[in-house]
Amino acid sequence: MTFPGPLLPPYSVIVGVLLRLAVYLVTVLYRDDSKVKKQDAPALCDLRLCKDGPIRNGHIGQRPPPINPERLKDFVEEDYLNGDVKTWEMKIVSRNEELLGDALSLVPQSSSRISLSSHNKLIRFEDISAAAFKIQSGVQKTPCMYSRLSKLYGVDIYLKKEFLQYTGSVKERGVLYLLTSLPQDQQRKGVIVASDGNFSMAVAYHASELRIPVFVIMSTSTSPARVKTCREYGAMVISYGTTAKDSQMHARRLAQENGYLYLEEEDSAVYLSGLGTMGLEMYEQVPKLDAVIFPAGGHCGLLAGSAAALKHLNPRISVIGVESESFPVLQQSLKAGHPAEDQACNNHHFYGDVSGLCFGSNSLQLTGKLVDKVVAVSEEDVLISMLRLLEYERATVDAEGAIGLAALVAGKLPELKGKRVAIAICSGNVDLHLLQRCIARALTLESRVCRFSLVISDSPADVSKLLEVLAREEARVLDIRQERTFVTSELFTVEVTCTVETRDKIHTAQLRNALLERYPTAAWTER
Repeated sequence: MTFPGPLLPPYSVIVGVLLRLAVYLVTVLYRDDSKVKKQDAPALCDLRLCKDGPIRNGHIGQRPPPINPERLKDFVEEDYLNGDVKTWEMKIVSRNEELLGDALSLVPQSSSRISLSSHNKLIRFEDISAAAFKIQSGVQKTPCMYSRLSKLYGVDIYLKKEFLQYTGSVKERGVLYLLTSLPQDQQRKGVIVASDGNFSMAVAYHASELRIPVFVIMSTSTSPARVKTCREYGAMVISYGTTAKDSQMHARRLAQENGYLYLEEEDSAVYLSGLGTMGLEMYEQVPKLDAVIFPAGGHCGLLAGSAAALKHLNPRISVIGVESESFPVLQQSLKAGHPAEDQACNNHHFYGDVSGLCFGSNSLQLTGKLVDKVVAVSEEDVLISMLRLLEYERATVDAEGAIGLAALVAGKLPELKGKRVAIAICSGNVDLHLLQRCIARALTLESRVCRFSLVISDSPADVSKLLEVLAREEARVLDIRQERTFVTSELFTVEVTCTVETRDKIHTAQLRNALLERYPTAAWTER
């Protein structure tokens, strides 16, 4: 009886099993070795050194103040410091976020100044949408409400009340997106800006909120209220020079010496995309829009960015820009095909950023391509617009915020009668003394505050009769003065000058006729 041989697997099968076992062991050993190396190796942030010191375990190490206090005497003519220079620590939680695909890096290699306009392409709707998503938690979604002014001008007016932003300006949108797009190492070093306008206040506030060291250089002629506001936002404010040019040159020098990023309001794709988010909101808030009105002027970034969003969503919406007729820099730039540089505005304190020079070809190109119309209005129209917004909307705005409505006040847009129109009220930063002057001048322009002089006998009875006439005509006496010395009339007469307030032009005409009927020699002071 024979027995079969041992039942062994084929030789090739045994070899295959052994090879698979060897591969498995090599793989396990390699993974374990990689984990050990990864634990022993320093983090990416540990290997990145800067002049502020190494970064360990996600925290910034001890570093010197951004400005050495011993050197401040070399930097400024006069300054103000609330204690030591503030510094912050920032935790690195992820890699640097990528900027828009068509934007250049915000950290130039050869300069500390941000300059993007010559390298950017035109912004896309996707860029504006990305900006809206990124800044949604940092800025207000301001209301766009139907206005009582609609019945006054025969237009369905919706006011986008952007002056309700924390710093009172639409510039927050572009500034916040610009700051959040900066690389982390530049955020640690800080930013510096030389301006006394809405841009500097927006940078001061949002840089402080993001814990970015921020420095604002202002000329000594800047309003004390603006200086105080920027300091309250968290910026170090340095007063230097008597002109804006002096403060800008000083800011560039400080940026070069200390590694700060010098920010200037330009038409970079990042900044324009942030501003364009307002147009996106207006389209969402007001259905079936026929037209949208924006402030224009040299700083037309809001007009260009919002037009890009609106025209993408509905090409039939008419986009209109409004600028000052005494400084029509945008119209001249569009006509010439390049930014106009030979203009000079002598009323910057009133017009603000609207009076600035055209700051880039990107905004100009977008405006020429997407904006349907640009109109110019007078200073009187802007003043009356400020008065209308204060009376009807209880909105205290500056010239930049009121210039859009001024186009309707001046009757420059008759084609909008009966249409649904949204107007951007984009700024409310007006100094109190300037606001008082503007409202007083606007009331005079509308003949609601008027002045007249007449000569009567120097007796209480005649003065009483004059006051009786004013009371009968329902005029409110604001001021009354009597002049007895510097007059050419008889000895026992007095020249009485009255300043009164009326309801409107019709009421003023009625008062004037009543006074001339009783006092034929009354002289009316013309505006």
